[in-house]
Amino acid sequence: MNTQHIWEVKAKNTPLLKKKCNQCNSDRFQCSDKFRLNAQKKNIDIWLIYRCVKCRNTYNMTVFSRIRTESISKETFRKFSENNVETAWQYAFSQEIRRKNNVEADWESVEYENLYPNLPVEDLMNREDEFISFQIQSSFDFNMRVSTVIRTCLGLSSSKLNLLLASGKVYFNEKPLQKKYKFKNGDIVDINRQELINIYLIGKEDFFSTQ
Repeated sequence: MNTQHIWEVKAKNTPLLKKKCNQCNSDRFQCSDKFRLNAQKKNIDIWLIYRCVKCRNTYNMTVFSRIRTESISKETFRKFSENNVETAWQYAFSQEIRRKNNVEADWESVEYENLYPNLPVEDLMNREDEFISFQIQSSFDFNMRVSTVIRTCLGLSSSKLNLLLASGKVYFNEKPLQKKYKFKNGDIVDINRQELINIYLIGKEDFFSTQ
């Protein structure tokens, strides 16, 4: 029986867009968290408004184009009309919306925090589980590697992370983890408990041998 823990990745801001401004020399636009709506008879256009980080020139990223008004629920329409921030963030992080608008996100501009349990090596030694299981939770797609989350949440150096991955005892959604893999909400990471203990103890053998 495996014990499952939660690793939560929370965004602090939406990604900038990589886009040339036609008013200045900037190549980045920031989401304003506001929508623009334009109704024409029974159709409606909805855009998410971005502003140049330098001159505040606007760029409207299409969310819906010429959609029938009855195709949008009253609750969703209310959120667009009231500039609901959570809704704006959902579209700002949407890969599909960016693809339709032929724009690219600057993922390095996103600041985030990881919320995770503390797992002292002493506690791992006292368990009997073969694997320690972690579920990654995130409201948005970060385009982030699973290995980055593992390194941060387990407090590993780059060299120890590489050793752990090279052991072949780390699984991602029940398949051996490769460093290039990126996570989505709900993905599961399973790590062999003894192998994790071995990684933690590298360089600390003398300390634990005297306990």
